[in-house]
Amino acid sequence: MRIKWYGTASLLLESGDTRLLIDPYLKSYNKTLYQIPMDEAKTAQAIFITHPHLDHFGDVAAFTEDAVIPVFVSENGIRHAEKLKMDTDGMISYSVNEEIKIGNFTVHTYQSRHCVFDVATVLRVVFAPRTWLHAVSCLKLCHHALQYKLHEDVYALHISDGRKSVVVLGSAGMEENVSYPQGADLLVFPYQGRSRMHKYLVRFLEAFRPKRVMADHFDDAFPPLTHRENMKKFIPTVKNYLPDADAFVPQEGEWYEI
Repeated sequence: MRIKWYGTASLLLESGDTRLLIDPYLKSYNKTLYQIPMDEAKTAQAIFITHPHLDHFGDVAAFTEDAVIPVFVSENGIRHAEKLKMDTDGMISYSVNEEIKIGNFTVHTYQSRHCVFDVATVLRVVFAPRTWLHAVSCLKLCHHALQYKLHEDVYALHISDGRKSVVVLGSAGMEENVSYPQGADLLVFPYQGRSRMHKYLVRFLEAFRPKRVMADHFDDAFPPLTHRENMKKFIPTVKNYLPDADAFVPQEGEWYEI
């Protein structure tokens, strides 16, 4: 199995002749970021949406054009799509505690949570000079994003091909009293949303105890409200808490063996 990060939370997983596309997003608010090669992305046999927020679900129609691709998303996500006049013919609703087989992959779904922004993160955005210099853009972005509201439909995905396994978190949150799968070959962790993200990461390392950790969602997808995260403490935190585990910060568009 191997994985490719396209930027933000967009991932392509491959095992043999099967590919899964996860949370594809075109980064229209920051065109300077790496753009997804559409011809490659459309070779996926299915799309999975971890939660129906703008940067995970808003561009999904672009990836289903000229291809019959099932899009697995929550019922709430399908309702959003209908309101926004998106084609929902290929959308299949799914929820927690499901097992879905797509080619070589088996996908198990778990209840998750969205990351809750802490006060320091909110204040940093509110008082940043560039927020006020681009106030109109901020308001437009907020209006667009608020069209996508969650109703408990944030999922963690455990994806296995029978030899290797990956846990994908769409957002850095967890549901209490859920027994998450431990020992996956790779945990994909969204490294954004808290002022001390490396400290916040530890609780996820304890819950999942993966063999390897890959960061994603750390890029500047929504300027001026976001910025590229400082990743200096990510790898040392993983190594300090799980000495036998590996960690890496991926480059956009590169394959990594799992």
